[in-house]
Amino acid sequence: MPPSAYDKAVQLLGVRPHFRRELGAKLARRGFPPEEVEAALDRLAGQGYLDDRQAAASFVGSRLARGPEGRTRLRSELQKRGADPAAAAEALAEMPDDDLPAAREAADAWDRKGGKDPMALARHLARKGFSRRAIFALLKERPDGSRLEEIEIEE
Repeated sequence: MPPSAYDKAVQLLGVRPHFRRELGAKLARRGFPPEEVEAALDRLAGQGYLDDRQAAASFVGSRLARGPEGRTRLRSELQKRGADPAAAAEALAEMPDDDLPAAREAADAWDRKGGKDPMALARHLARKGFSRRAIFALLKERPDGSRLEEIEIEE
């Protein structure tokens, strides 16, 4: 007998926390009927196993444990995975307002890997989601910061 949507959802949640929308999409792709998917999601939420706030906090914590990242990138990743906007905002609110220390940490790691070009560093930090303010402040601190006027960062 094939597993039910609930059984499959429990199996997926056993691997890692999921967001409600993300888990619903996975179950739908596996061919479960929409009403069975919704019933399974409601049951799991009622049991406390499916919680977007908890999943968002876990996601942000695990990503920051791997290395420094900016709020912009984490917000984008949370949206892509289907996090509830309020849950994402709550998880991101736990991050420090000033991302300059984290940007410095990312720049130091970039330097250790042989990075030299300040323009490439600026692009690297922008991809990691750091604010323009932090990127420019960090570049001004560096000896090669005289080329700042040449640097354009998309936000």
